[in-house]
Amino acid sequence: MCIRWFHLGLLAYFMCFAYADEFHSRFLLPRSVKSTKTNSAEQTTEYWMTKAQSILADKLEESSRLNTNRAKNIILFLGDGMSVHTITSTRAMLGDVSEKISFQEFPYTGLSKTYAIDKGVPDSASTATAYLSGVKGNYGTIGVTAEVPKYDCELSADESKHTESIAKWAQDAGKWAGLVTTATVTHASPAGVYAHTSQRAWENDAEIINDGCSADVNVDIARQLVEWPVGKGLRVIMGGGRRNFIDASDVDEEGIDGKRTDGRNLTAEWLADKLKQGASAEYVWNKEGLWNVDLNETEYLLGLFSSKHCPYHGELEREGLSDSVPSLSEMTEAAIELLSKSEQGYFLFVEGAKIDMGHHSNRAHLALEETAEFARAVELARELTNEEDTLIVVTADHSHTMTMNGYPSRDADVFGLAPVLADDGLPYTILSYANGPGYSKTFSKKTGRRDLSDADFTDPKYKYMATVPLKSETHGGDDVGVFASGPYAHYFTGNYEQTNIPALMAFAANIGPFANVAVTLQEEDCKSEDENLL
Repeated sequence: MCIRWFHLGLLAYFMCFAYADEFHSRFLLPRSVKSTKTNSAEQTTEYWMTKAQSILADKLEESSRLNTNRAKNIILFLGDGMSVHTITSTRAMLGDVSEKISFQEFPYTGLSKTYAIDKGVPDSASTATAYLSGVKGNYGTIGVTAEVPKYDCELSADESKHTESIAKWAQDAGKWAGLVTTATVTHASPAGVYAHTSQRAWENDAEIINDGCSADVNVDIARQLVEWPVGKGLRVIMGGGRRNFIDASDVDEEGIDGKRTDGRNLTAEWLADKLKQGASAEYVWNKEGLWNVDLNETEYLLGLFSSKHCPYHGELEREGLSDSVPSLSEMTEAAIELLSKSEQGYFLFVEGAKIDMGHHSNRAHLALEETAEFARAVELARELTNEEDTLIVVTADHSHTMTMNGYPSRDADVFGLAPVLADDGLPYTILSYANGPGYSKTFSKKTGRRDLSDADFTDPKYKYMATVPLKSETHGGDDVGVFASGPYAHYFTGNYEQTNIPALMAFAANIGPFANVAVTLQEEDCKSEDENLL
């Protein structure tokens, strides 16, 4: 036999958690901590054996019916900065750490290594190059090889150093492609779909000039989206960032100044280009405009719903923005509806960008609300698609320094205080950061560590404890989760390079440099066996 395919399933359940009663009795419990409510069934052996049997049955069923269909559609969900701690804490916020959020119900899970070529802890630009083009680059660069240093004005424009994204592979195969983000559509993660630059901040021409480079030699990211082949061919573009598309002498629909210095209105140019092609295209800037678009009759859609990044999901309702700015779920739904018209299928990139931004400001509440909305968008996408022909992969680009700690009870408010006091006799929060602006809430120059007993943890903008003072909290360097459902989802198990993700997606869809790779491997294996017989 020329080649044999084996699928190995390994089940491991380790639950070991004990700590001395003496430790708990050392300090009084803060009054805000609730008593533990235990599910009586969980106290029995039978409960856990039955649960394990159910999981085992599911695993055996999955291994007996592996989905080896070719993926007509691929949706890559990227939770920016969505560490494993973030996922666990979101479960706690939603009710119980024992529960799962939508994508944790996917049958296959792996871990990816996120480092950049020059940094052990990466950023969203270098990682976007990895999980979208399969090539690791340097910190701060997008869509270029590691031969290009950050800020390099000349090599940035060298096309021989440019990488190809899975969006291009999809377009070359006749599929449609699109992107959805809650950041600016020119931000690091979405830019990985279509752009090539040595500096992720070059979202408009003014940023290039400010860094001492030529805006003619180095094309800014907004222009690349409108002018260059991959960006120009995207059927769906939704997110924020209107200011990067209009001149500083102009204002957007909400009266906010643009950032460009070249006098151009790239939004108008995008629309004019599509109409020149005879294509049906729509530009919208608010939720009402999006709902008024006839997606069945629209071939190209550009939605820019904010001058900067889109608002935090929790702020949509709290600040009365729900009627003017669409949520991530709503944008995802519209994108899938439009792209589903493609007979050859599609590739869609969806980013929950503000998980990362919440963490950078140590505002854990905002970050976890973003994660919950991200999970809802994933759930909606699975409901709108067919698992038989649509591969959905959910992952993160990097982690953050937030941890969930302090032995809280199962029903404790994850945004509150740990159930025991620290060695200094003061309370501390269940969620905390290794560094960031929350330091100001943690320490006082005069008194040392602050007493948090009266802190208002109901404030969604509260900055959580941080050990090291920084204006912006840093990323973390730990591996991140990868969750997969659909054709060839079983290939996403294990621990692997982040660069494997686009390769596996492309293989599942039979596109790009990984098209027909199974046939090639089989032919080589046959040839090797034939030679051994001689």
